[in-house]
Amino acid sequence: MVVTKQNTGNTEFSAKLPVKVADPKWLQTIKGILRPIYYLETTRKSLGDIFIAEFASFPDQVIISDPEAIQKIFTADAKLFLSGSGNEVIQPLVGTNSLILLDGDRHIQQRKLLMPPFHGERMRAYGQLFRQITQQVMDKLTPGETFIAREKMQEISLQVILRTVFGLQEGERYQQIQTLLTEMLDSFESPISAVFLLLKSLQIDLGSLSPWGKFIRKRAILDKLLYQEIKERRQQNQSLGEDILSLLLSVQDENGQFMSDTELRDELMTMLFAGHETTATAIAWALYWLHYLPEVKEKLLNELHSVDLENIDPMELAKLPYLNAVCSETLRIYPVVFFAFPRILQAPMQLLDYQFPQGTMFSICIYLTHHRSDIYPEPEKFLPERFLEKQFSPYEFLPFGGGNRRCLGMAFASLEMKIVLATILSRYKLTLQESQPLKPVRRGLTFTPAGGVHLALQEKSSL
Repeated sequence: MVVTKQNTGNTEFSAKLPVKVADPKWLQTIKGILRPIYYLETTRKSLGDIFIAEFASFPDQVIISDPEAIQKIFTADAKLFLSGSGNEVIQPLVGTNSLILLDGDRHIQQRKLLMPPFHGERMRAYGQLFRQITQQVMDKLTPGETFIAREKMQEISLQVILRTVFGLQEGERYQQIQTLLTEMLDSFESPISAVFLLLKSLQIDLGSLSPWGKFIRKRAILDKLLYQEIKERRQQNQSLGEDILSLLLSVQDENGQFMSDTELRDELMTMLFAGHETTATAIAWALYWLHYLPEVKEKLLNELHSVDLENIDPMELAKLPYLNAVCSETLRIYPVVFFAFPRILQAPMQLLDYQFPQGTMFSICIYLTHHRSDIYPEPEKFLPERFLEKQFSPYEFLPFGGGNRRCLGMAFASLEMKIVLATILSRYKLTLQESQPLKPVRRGLTFTPAGGVHLALQEKSSL
């Protein structure tokens, strides 16, 4: 424990801080980008559940995987923290008006405006669409064909986003947006290319052939398409559709103001990135585990065969116990993102045995929390049964973050994951083509199965 004295206003504040990682910042940065699991696990083993890390382009941050500390942070007055300013790394992807980058009253107001589409009766309609799109994508495969699960699941999740968020049907603009978004995400596909997103010093436009120059030119083309769509939709005289863009075009804040084109663009980009890549990766991981562990797949198939999958209400399907357990364990063992959104202290705070000064950045580590052996015995094993035997608190199981920053699309993503999995397992017989166990690798800000999970279609069946 380190004790420092800092001035906060007119008073001197004695801060009792956790131990700092001894490695120099440059070495921590390299380990964090290229070997994040090794870095996190070895550091927690030597320094405990709360320690201070240093990474290039970021302020010093307190890494936390203690559930009691997480509870205090998630349940504290939201005014005690800023979070948006700690998420600047994502700004090039989503824009400055994204909900992710907002704080205070503006964050509260925007969250209220964005919440309705992700709850209630709309979710039931989305469920039918998830099933339909899954079948359309999977039916393109022929028996004997090998495919990469992450890529196929991205195709499904992107179609879901374009249909539910934009209301777009197949067409030129649909194809352009789909192609551009995929290419932009692929810009950060490897751990090495991810450094351009993680390190601001490398974000230099050196022409259309340079990594950052190529990215911002694709982003500019995508922006043009989005603004064209927004403009056309505003000009439509007929009633707006059921998609999320239609809803956002019609909502007004408490002062009667509609969202500006720039605000709409940034929130649409947020949903495209946050709702597309993450869900696809989670489903790919689930398909890997189900085919790597045949006994788990058999248990799930038995549960799915016990209901009428063609006619079951999507919301009832989502409640199936073992399906929920498989999805939860998938999100536990290798969460798609390893950290919840950071919190930056706006006043001194005592947290467990430590006293932190104003300006401290807290980074809650989802991965380390999910791998605590005192909460999850044998944490390295894929055991869905643990979610049937115990209900974990939101400070022990937090794949979507928590507190006032919990992912707005959590219910949407969970429903999509369950329905896509149920549809694939019940209609398509697949075999795993991997010879070695898969581990996560960095893909931009997310962590995906190395190689994307190679599967082969054996046969199709109809219910």
